Amino acid sequence: MPSVPLVRVVRSGLEESIHEGDVAVVDGEGRLVAFAGEPARPVFARSSMKPLQAAVSLSLASFDFPDEEVAVMCASHNAEPIHVQTVRSILRRAGVPEAALRCPAMRPWDEEAAAASPERRPINSDCSGKHGGMLAACIARGWAAETYREPDHPLQRAVLDAVTLATGLDSVPIGVDGCGVPVHGVPLWSMARIYAGLAQPELWGALEPFARRAALAMMAQPYLVAGRNRVDTAVMEEGDGIVVKAGAEALICSSIRDLGLGVAVKIRDGAPRAPGPVLIRVLHMLDALDEGQVERLAFYARPPVFGGGEQVGELVVASFGLSAP
Repeated sequence: MPSVPLVRVVRSGLEESIHEGDVAVVDGEGRLVAFAGEPARPVFARSSMKPLQAAVSLSLASFDFPDEEVAVMCASHNAEPIHVQTVRSILRRAGVPEAALRCPAMRPWDEEAAAASPERRPINSDCSGKHGGMLAACIARGWAAETYREPDHPLQRAVLDAVTLATGLDSVPIGVDGCGVPVHGVPLWSMARIYAGLAQPELWGALEPFARRAALAMMAQPYLVAGRNRVDTAVMEEGDGIVVKAGAEALICSSIRDLGLGVAVKIRDGAPRAPGPVLIRVLHMLDALDEGQVERLAFYARPPVFGGGEQVGELVVASFGLSAP
């Protein structure tokens, strides 16, 4: 199936660009119930897989992690001070030196944090919480910490087993994610199925308690999942019982606890400005966000377009419907 126009970019009254993409909605029994575009389109899961990766780390590590630490294991964080402090707390709890982190050295995403601490460090990586959780699991199991990113490492084999369990797929292609760990290729609807499993953790089988733990921590500590001026945090702070996690190349996924649904949105051209508005529209279409909540999320639902330092337009979600399979 072809993709559908999802977002229009309007500058000074002229439609300047259009972002096309795909949407999948899956229920608590793992069935595709609604879609737009091509729900079977293959995607790399990127950082939207982090809640599942964190659940695997939790299942293998015996440490008593508080919500803040679990949330940052699921995060693509800004490296604001609270994020860096929480990752260091994970490492201290597990007895892991900061030098063991093998995510790329980066400056903080957040401009204020980067101005205060501009040096490139692995702990500033948006993925450092995930890596901290993985290292904690390795320490708990006595596995080699130096090679935890390798596909044949016991930790990454456990993650792959969890991916096939949560998606119901027999096998998945594996690539290399931006932070160096394996990244899994799945149909878009399978990403929605993973997030349905955060709303209905029975879909994750033996990982059920750890899926529940990850989802509850993200909802309890949404600022740790992303941070200032980030759509993941903003929607979770505004919505009730909603988990949101974005990934690179314009993938964003959500679970809706009360409805037992998982949602996945992918923008075909990978533009990071586009998936947030679409997800907010889909959550509104599913009655997971009401009109007042959408209006309070206006900065993310209709991101501004600037010219000469002033707003001269906005991103507008196109008129699209959700079809039944």
